[in-house]
Amino acid sequence: MSIHLDLDSLSVERLAMALSGRPGMFKLFYDTEDCGCNGVLVILLVTTPNATDKVVQSEPYSFWVDRQQEQQFDSRMRLEADPGYPSFKLSSDAGIFSSNIRIKDMRVK
Repeated sequence: MSIHLDLDSLSVERLAMALSGRPGMFKLFYDTEDCGCNGVLVILLVTTPNATDKVVQSEPYSFWVDRQQEQQFDSRMRLEADPGYPSFKLSSDAGIFSSNIRIKDMRVK
């Protein structure tokens, strides 16, 4: 499956701020650790992908997803930054995946 992510201008700006001028790539990830649920969607900021990750988009930023989680997403989605809060909403024509997605920086400082 091929995934495409439409980014609004505020999302592009917020993603640039998260990178802080350092190398990195973004990963859509359902974090199931210690949440007691099916997972919380987060955007991981990583230095390199895992062996099981595949690139889903490279412009304007690299986005990756784990092959085992790929089926959780739709082929065309929208990522929109919340103007009043440091979070994002991920949606598609089929519905909203999450409206409170945070960026978690996993890069080595």
